[in-house]
Amino acid sequence: MALNWIPREGGVKDHNIWGMEHFGTTPPCTMYEEKPILDPTGKPVEGLYSAWITLNNPAQYNSYTTEMVKGVIAGFHRAQEQRNVVAVVFTGAGNNAFCTGGNTKEYSEYYSQKPTEYSQYMTLFNGMVDAILMCQKPVIRRINGMSVAGGQEIGGACDIAVAADTAIFGQAGPRHGSAPVGGSSDFLPWALTIEDAMWNCVSCEMWSAYKMVRKNYLSKVFPVLKQGDKFVRNPSVITEKWLDNGEIVYGESVTGEAAKAAREIMKGCTYDYSLVDAEVNRILWTFTNLFPHCLMKSIAGVRQKKKYFWDLNKNDHLFWLGVNMDSEAFLGFTAFNTKKITGKDTIDFIKYRELIAQGHMINDELFEAVLGKPLPPQK
Repeated sequence: MALNWIPREGGVKDHNIWGMEHFGTTPPCTMYEEKPILDPTGKPVEGLYSAWITLNNPAQYNSYTTEMVKGVIAGFHRAQEQRNVVAVVFTGAGNNAFCTGGNTKEYSEYYSQKPTEYSQYMTLFNGMVDAILMCQKPVIRRINGMSVAGGQEIGGACDIAVAADTAIFGQAGPRHGSAPVGGSSDFLPWALTIEDAMWNCVSCEMWSAYKMVRKNYLSKVFPVLKQGDKFVRNPSVITEKWLDNGEIVYGESVTGEAAKAAREIMKGCTYDYSLVDAEVNRILWTFTNLFPHCLMKSIAGVRQKKKYFWDLNKNDHLFWLGVNMDSEAFLGFTAFNTKKITGKDTIDFIKYRELIAQGHMINDELFEAVLGKPLPPQK
């Protein structure tokens, strides 16, 4: 017997917390767009979509402002509440960067020496990482360029990565006044060996996409540079041999004259992300042809390992990060933000260590001693 005598509400409820107020199209902003799922022939599937969340600040290498952080949180929430969205694609605008972390101009000019303000900002940042890890849809990171500092950290929260071979990865905190505690110190040891994770977190070296393949951090890397109608691999990275006098060089960046020549080659190339996007579409099609609840249970089971370590530390970190804005973060972000004035993007580390060894107070006198001096006016 049909249970049509039981009262039922009609329609569906809207579970979104926000509208579209945190999204935009004019940089700096976070963009949100739903694109049709494509079948293997390239034909759109009626009524099914992927949600594209794009960090749109290419002039500043897609560094995220406070409002952009809100946009990412809102974007992942909206995507998970859309019943017709299969998965999320997280990417950056332009050819140069997926994301290079927090906006250092905003850090330097607003948040520095404001510990409480920065702690509140870091609460938003934690919410951004949580929004990725808790999203009830699979998350594909489309890495179109630099994935550095906070960009590597929020990227590490994603489920699957598809990278352009021009992408680079690394942290900047210890060189510019912070620490990689926005995810990398939790996620990298899960993906890399403990020593590789340690070195990547503290050295501030930039590692190529090919090196990350060798380190088993990435599995899907595609060329995006074209000479005419032919794809060419990134000329700034050694991609054709594994050993040189016993040392592994595959994936290492070229140096000296070779680096100069590589830059000239790249200037003559165009960018084409069709191979990257074909792989993104292939993954989306795979997800589309799986039971959605079984898929998310499987993804959550793997995510939980990353989330466990993230949850252990995230709330304590924001207090240290706030207090640090009175000292090393102030110095690091100020130096980076004034590099056009001083010609240097870092402090004088030797002088700083000397003064600290002498028991010097962290005060304006120390700041003046280690920050670069304005360059003389050009004639």
